[in-house]
Amino acid sequence: MATRARGRPYGGVITAVQRGATKLHSFVYRATSGRLGGYLAGGPVLLLTTTGRKSGEERTVPLLYIRDGESFVVVASNGGTATYPAWWSNLRANPGATLEVGGRRLRVRAEEAGPEEKKRLWPRLVEMYGGYESYRRRTDREIPVVLLQPAQGG
Repeated sequence: MATRARGRPYGGVITAVQRGATKLHSFVYRATSGRLGGYLAGGPVLLLTTTGRKSGEERTVPLLYIRDGESFVVVASNGGTATYPAWWSNLRANPGATLEVGGRRLRVRAEEAGPEEKKRLWPRLVEMYGGYESYRRRTDREIPVVLLQPAQGG
């Protein structure tokens, strides 16, 4: 019988499956320079590596993105749940990160889009992946739009 983890039915099992899927996706993406796993659910995928705010360990997650000038734009939706994704909490504690697009690695600095910028970017994000709009309607929290900008010395 499944138990409740963090107040969600089957939470522990689902979390373990998600972690496994994330690791497999990241492995395949890196092994093929993004030829496999570089496009998912209607949009391009990057790998974002943050530093764990508690553990200090590197954490990698595949994310859908759009480009806006030099910035890579991602959404901290966490599937419309009431909590922020761990990668966003990590970036709030330490905005420096690394992203991978195809075979290219790039040091970036994260910044949350302001209200006007988010208003401008949101329709493009929803056009790329319509699920973001249903996530927005599902949660009471504000879903951050995050700009990953190349760091000085990239």
